[in-house]
Amino acid sequence: MEIDIKKAGYIANQSSIEQIEFSMQPGTITGLIGGNGAGKSTTIQSMLGVIPYFEGTIAIPSYGYVPERPLLYEHFTLREHLQFLIDEFKEKTLWDKAEQLLTLFQIDQRLDDLPIYFSKGMQQKVMLVLAFLVERPLYILDEPFMGLDPRAMRELLVLIEERKQQGAAFLLCTHQLEMAEMLCDHYILLHEGKIQAKGSLSELQQMIGLPISLLDIFYEFQGRL
Repeated sequence: MEIDIKKAGYIANQSSIEQIEFSMQPGTITGLIGGNGAGKSTTIQSMLGVIPYFEGTIAIPSYGYVPERPLLYEHFTLREHLQFLIDEFKEKTLWDKAEQLLTLFQIDQRLDDLPIYFSKGMQQKVMLVLAFLVERPLYILDEPFMGLDPRAMRELLVLIEERKQQGAAFLLCTHQLEMAEMLCDHYILLHEGKIQAKGSLSELQQMIGLPISLLDIFYEFQGRL
């Protein structure tokens, strides 16, 4: 899975990010980290092919995606959201998987309600169910823990580990660096639309010259600007 973004942005010939190049291996989690405006969302939109201006190549398989903000159809019930996705894949067993995920995230009693009126945390659970319903070789998770209660957060961590053990790759974009340090195998640190550093935690520590946490590494790199 190769990402090679020469330039990308929201206006033709005006780049917001440049020279974003990295790879992802099956069974690994890559953390995409950086401050506000560093280019994380633009990188993800480039990978999804929804950015107006793009130069480069993206070689990724089919993916499950959890956006930073839930994207829901206003007039669709939770059941209709699920049915829409299941109809696309035409797999009868997906309803069994859907029921398992709904129960896991404790929203199985809300099938006939409109998710647009759910709390933010419950909307996030809906997005997680939709993203993990079909087993994919890649999952792109943008702030997936946002709004989740502790039980749902734990269930998500278990689910991520299960899919990782099955060979799925993950791109995890988050500001929760303690969580990223716990989960990720590699990191892409962005600043002002470019890669400032990348590597495993030990490799980033070697760059800094100190055996410190990911959070402290982030501050050390920011302090060098």
